[in-house]
Amino acid sequence: MKIPRLLISSLVLAATLLGCGTLLAQEKTPAAPTVSTGTLWLKAEKGDAKALAELRGRAEKGEAVAQFNLGHMYRTGQGVAKDEVEAVKWFRKAADQGFAKAQNNLGAMYSNGLGVAKDEVEAVKWFRKAADQGNADGQSNLGVMYWFGNGVVKDELEAYKWWLLAGAQGNENAKRNIPLFEKNLTPSQRAEAQKRAREFKKK
Repeated sequence: MKIPRLLISSLVLAATLLGCGTLLAQEKTPAAPTVSTGTLWLKAEKGDAKALAELRGRAEKGEAVAQFNLGHMYRTGQGVAKDEVEAVKWFRKAADQGFAKAQNNLGAMYSNGLGVAKDEVEAVKWFRKAADQGNADGQSNLGVMYWFGNGVVKDELEAYKWWLLAGAQGNENAKRNIPLFEKNLTPSQRAEAQKRAREFKKK
């Protein structure tokens, strides 16, 4: 049986384009600067030293979007030398502010042992923080952890619940996992998981 891939969220170009999980991060972000963080990233990843310096400056001042995008650059080696330890550092700074996409990415780094010692319990913690904010990648990843009992007590119903929630948002991994794994659940188990998903949406 193929194990679903744990997703790492791609960069966000600006606070207005974040989709899921803006919440605390957007509230803590300083007033929008003249040049968007996304514009800076596009220049920085092409090797613009001035743009990279400004992006880093914003990250160091606590702008969560800049921290997330800088972490993404270090993880992929776009515009900077690839450095997974540095990527974890910046993802953590944004995650600590409640930035859901960074929380998901930090969870994926822990789950895969990238830039940090592999720790599935810590991975579950960060996936859950992202999932609770409605981040689809975090929900899908948390489902994987529950299904296989990685870093958490195995719970197939809870896994199915998170995949239902992520799939409803269009998450492709979750949408593939639902029909692949639901055959292992009884009709009553599927109904219970669906009930849990509905209850989560009401929160």
